[in-house]
Amino acid sequence: MRERVIEFDIHGRQYALTTASGVFSGSRLDPGTAVLLRRITAPEGPGTFLDLGCGYGPISAVLASRADAEVWAVDVNERALELTRRNTADLPGKVHVCGIEEVPSEVLFDEIWSNPPIKIGKDALHNLLLRWLRRLKPDGSAWMVVSKHLGSDSLGRWLVEQGFVTEKYASAKGYRVLRITHAQAE
Repeated sequence: MRERVIEFDIHGRQYALTTASGVFSGSRLDPGTAVLLRRITAPEGPGTFLDLGCGYGPISAVLASRADAEVWAVDVNERALELTRRNTADLPGKVHVCGIEEVPSEVLFDEIWSNPPIKIGKDALHNLLLRWLRRLKPDGSAWMVVSKHLGSDSLGRWLVEQGFVTEKYASAKGYRVLRITHAQAE
């Protein structure tokens, strides 16, 4: 496994994370992830957060920069999980790094952050998103970054059809950041 260190700055804080071949965007901070991290401010208060599809952990690292953060970092790639463990071990927040099936069912999230795996196919992606979006707390939000040419607008429409309030929160460099919340009861 060929490792390298990727350095980046988010809102004035420097990060240096180890990545490797065989993980998503193993040679750089993915442009979509960079848009998400630079356009959305990390939560300013305590909470329980999910990094869905954590890769080597850039989103988890930003979310765990506060001591009162509890972050669940999930992925299907064991190499990515090991890198996330290493990259978040010394951060102030508590980070649980695990496979998708290992998150206790009673855990609900204040926020979900994701650069979702669009290329797994529409049905698999829809199933994945429904599984986790249902675990948002009633006043929670999900933040997702999706390339416009990979279907951000159609994904947004599908999320609305599923009963979620979905807005295009920001756009940059061909990516859309979507904010997803529960529909409020009338």
